[in-house]
Amino acid sequence: MGWAAAELATVLKRQVLALESDLRARVDGADEHARQDRVLDAWRRDYDAAFAAQRTAATWQEWRNDRVTQAAVAWVLLTVFARYCEDNALLSPRWIGGADADHRAQALDARRAYFQKHPEHTDREWLAQIIAHFGKFTATAGLVDRFSPLHLVAPSGDAARALLEFWWQQDDGGQPLYGFAGVDTRFLGDAYQDLSEHAKKTYALLQTPEFVEEFILDQTMEPALADRPLQGFTVIDPTCGSGHFLLGAFARLHQRWQHEAPALGARELVAKALDGIYGVDINPFAVAIARFRLLVAALHAAGDSSIEQNIGYTPHLAAGDSLLWGANQQLLPEDLLAGPAIRADATEDADALRSILQREHDVVVGNPPYITVKDAALNATYRQLYKTPHRQYALTVPFMELFFRLARGSAGTRPAGWVGQITSNSFMKREFGSKLIEEFLPTVDLQLVIDSEGAWIPGHNMDGTPTAILFGRNRPPVATTVRAVLSKGVRETPADAIECGFGPYWTSIVEHVAKAGHEDVYISVADLPRQALNTHPWSLSGGGAVQLQQQIDRQTAKLSERILVTGRTTHTGSDDAFYLPAATSRTLGLEDNVVSVILGEDVRDYTITPQLDTLFPYDSEGEPASLGTRAMRYLWPNRVLLSQRIDFQQTLEERGLRWIDHSMFFPQRFRSPLSIAFAFVATHNHFVLDRGGKVFKQSAPVVKLSAGASVEDHLRLLGVLNSSVACFWLKQNSQPKGGAAEHPWSRTYEFTGTTLNDFPLPSTTPIERATRLDDLAQGLQDQSPAKVAEAETPTAAALGAARTESNRLRTLLISQQEELDWEYYRIYRLVEDDFIFTGDLPGLALGERAFEIALARRMKDGEETAWFERHGSTPTTEIPDHFPADYRELLQRRLDAIESNPHIRLLEKPEYKRRWASEPWDKQVESALRGWLLDRVEDRALWFDRDGRPTPQSVAQLADVLDRDADFRSVLRLWAGDPNATTGAALAKLLADETVPFLAAYRYKPSGLDKRAAWEDTWALQRREDAGEKLPSPIPVPPKYKPADFVKSSYWAHRGKLDVPKERFIGYPAVGRDTDATELLGWAGWDHAQQALALASLISARIDEGWDTTRLVPLLAGLHELVPWVRQWHNQIDPEYGESVADTVDAELTSRLNEHHLTVTDLTSWRPQPVRRGRRAART
Repeated sequence: MGWAAAELATVLKRQVLALESDLRARVDGADEHARQDRVLDAWRRDYDAAFAAQRTAATWQEWRNDRVTQAAVAWVLLTVFARYCEDNALLSPRWIGGADADHRAQALDARRAYFQKHPEHTDREWLAQIIAHFGKFTATAGLVDRFSPLHLVAPSGDAARALLEFWWQQDDGGQPLYGFAGVDTRFLGDAYQDLSEHAKKTYALLQTPEFVEEFILDQTMEPALADRPLQGFTVIDPTCGSGHFLLGAFARLHQRWQHEAPALGARELVAKALDGIYGVDINPFAVAIARFRLLVAALHAAGDSSIEQNIGYTPHLAAGDSLLWGANQQLLPEDLLAGPAIRADATEDADALRSILQREHDVVVGNPPYITVKDAALNATYRQLYKTPHRQYALTVPFMELFFRLARGSAGTRPAGWVGQITSNSFMKREFGSKLIEEFLPTVDLQLVIDSEGAWIPGHNMDGTPTAILFGRNRPPVATTVRAVLSKGVRETPADAIECGFGPYWTSIVEHVAKAGHEDVYISVADLPRQALNTHPWSLSGGGAVQLQQQIDRQTAKLSERILVTGRTTHTGSDDAFYLPAATSRTLGLEDNVVSVILGEDVRDYTITPQLDTLFPYDSEGEPASLGTRAMRYLWPNRVLLSQRIDFQQTLEERGLRWIDHSMFFPQRFRSPLSIAFAFVATHNHFVLDRGGKVFKQSAPVVKLSAGASVEDHLRLLGVLNSSVACFWLKQNSQPKGGAAEHPWSRTYEFTGTTLNDFPLPSTTPIERATRLDDLAQGLQDQSPAKVAEAETPTAAALGAARTESNRLRTLLISQQEELDWEYYRIYRLVEDDFIFTGDLPGLALGERAFEIALARRMKDGEETAWFERHGSTPTTEIPDHFPADYRELLQRRLDAIESNPHIRLLEKPEYKRRWASEPWDKQVESALRGWLLDRVEDRALWFDRDGRPTPQSVAQLADVLDRDADFRSVLRLWAGDPNATTGAALAKLLADETVPFLAAYRYKPSGLDKRAAWEDTWALQRREDAGEKLPSPIPVPPKYKPADFVKSSYWAHRGKLDVPKERFIGYPAVGRDTDATELLGWAGWDHAQQALALASLISARIDEGWDTTRLVPLLAGLHELVPWVRQWHNQIDPEYGESVADTVDAELTSRLNEHHLTVTDLTSWRPQPVRRGRRAART
């Protein structure tokens, strides 16, 4: 095997993408002759039925694309299965190739003979011969039965040929480039999650590593096999994916049967083992892979060499939604049980699903998906079927309920079944897990909980979502304690785990899970009182964290008693439609209809730095208000999408709101100016006092006090909430986020308002320190490059002075924060002595705090840390001499306390101490200078002539004008970092990624153009509805865009998921004068009429320059795209000219089309010539 699974997945993904494009055309492509007969009608019927049954709330395009992906993967997998069988001689015919040249020749000869007999056929029919042959044998019939997505739609002959050509590739030695002789089928399991990016996101595809699967089977199958008969023993994975758990369980059952019934024949032993294996997955191609892998494993176990023998292996596998088909049907409401929701999709075998999921099993294992339910219809259905879904629940919640339901209960003749799963740990601390923890888990015998988030598990933890592993039995609780493996917050890294499953964290779990009282650097093993796990949230931290939290929790007051509410100010329900950069608000003339919206990343270190505005259909008191004409036109393209936003299970109209309203707006929170904002997701606690005029989204909630609360009241809370004690408490009670955070201090957490409400407040909350920190932070913000550029023309001298002052203020902030932290250690009675400095407090540089000195000393003794390198500070092992003597003495006392007091030793660690990590100064300067320059390039005078007509400008023309502005010239050179930079070259660099082309064909790839067509259909229907027409059915919401839909990443950055224009300039590629090679630009502040007039003037100018029809087509296409918008917004008659701008543009376009003998189809079908890149051709 000269390739890796990841390499194969990459090349197969390309085949899937190519087939998807072909199959979409076969379903509902523009060329009706290329469509497969009756497929579109059948798919439409299926979609309508699924929609009516609330099996989906997706749009037609989204639903179609999902089916197309399933069919494409199924056809690719058909060839993979065939190639595997060919290379390993598991069948006699050959269709594609083989392990050597002779086998390849046999396949090609067979294909040639087929076409001699059937000259009218294509390679599609040739591939269908594989389906027919597989269908003849019991062992393989399940791969191609009527439930396979293969039968949804077939590829064109050309696409089938291209797939064959992929497999015909040879290496330099003349051997197949991708061969499978002697290859274990695990490569399919490892590769399946990457075959389709769409499927990976839709179904949350994620392989369970073998070492995790083996551990879970050790903890479930082995004890289950020890306490019940082997006959009738069954194992199920209701989220089986490509079958890793099933393969492991099959091997164990086969081994047991060999030991228990040695007289049975090899095939009979295999059949008995297979009869105990059950699996379901919602993803049909995952089930196909699992089925194939089990088949091959069964053949090997029985010593068989061909699938064409009458071996009759039939594992119990089916594709389907386990949550639907596995629901307790006895408890279902009659209307749901008899209704359409429990109806089979085209790829679901209802009888098989019922036989697998409507029974009990001895062992239930798996790795359920961690995602939330995006489809609104399914979300609602799951809530009806299960008791545990709560708020914005993840699928881990109902699946945990299902896992236990599928296990044998204690009432039968066989012992209660065992359950084991690796799952997202998000339910432990996020609010949606409260019902699961407090209402469901206390009813079953939870036996072992493992915090596995510190282990290196590919695709999980630091490589994905943090995990926990849970074991239990489907019976009432037995013991009063639950064994728990607690994390001490130290993660192993890929470097630690040289081989997966052998890292120190995971090894410690495996070796010590049975040893209560064990403790090492990674974990603590303890038997926790079961009652402690009946309350949400869970805290599974070891190393003294529980004891410290108990000390903090001794405070009698909670934050909820001192505040009115915590939460967002607003929730638009569609941020991409409402949010826009502040610069865009100015470009589009929307300043009167926007306010600053604060995101979590804007809230840091006592300051708020707004980056975005939001359209705001309310007045200063938060009461509904009308939007201006420009704002309404800005939102109108998304009117249907905005109208169909749902919150509280109702649309806006059903809740009495306008389509322009935010989906949830809290006027009282906006009306009251004072707030304490905080970052919802961050590495540390960031609370900031805000004085009003902004709105805050979910990622930056606010704490609101009573209406009469003073600034001083807010500052008292600000101090304690920003303390290291608060940071520790919040992390103990908040959900850690996943991702590649190697160090405890770089991990992000989700700090919710619900958690914050329970924060224990001390009886004393001093104000002096918080006031000083707030003042210093405001002063620091005033020295930012953005503020300097806002106040005056930025110069190197002014920016240098601001940097010096910023550095001084930051050292004072750091030292004041240290005082605040140590002050609250005493207030929370974690220390008895006073550790506060009473003199003239010196500033502290990063690296000079007490905990950093202690950390540097440990680093000197061999402990590894990246803290200093990551924060650009120097390790200091000695107390700096430049501090006053009394301050040096205080630092020594603090160091002694860190050494001797276990609570302080835990708190004075990087994970609970403020990082003061700001954006690098040079980057701030670049951004400030860029903004200053772009604002001036947007000067209206540059984009209109003396008569007020819109005038496109080339970069050279702009440079010629702007070069006369001494301020602009000096700032441009400062931005470029070159005092000798020419204005033309520097300006071209400045504007390179600030434009988006005027024409759709320049902006989008084919997938984007497909979505654009859907949006244009929606806009046409909206216009008809606006005109008073009663439409027969609701207007569909088109699919959102993705980065891959755009030609350039910069276009995506400016437009986003809804393709809302947020760029500053319009690009006109290949439209400039032949004598000017620089890019031609327009201003994005032009309305549609002005854009059309600018294009009309360009067309006239290029005709005057002698351009032929071919070069004019894209310009005319751009004018054609603007026509409906100009007609919509600029249809008023101009008294001076006796016609509207819309009439003028229509007449111009019609005249040009007649003049150049062009049709509208010529315009809409025009595409730019693709950029050709050379590549080495593969041998075939």
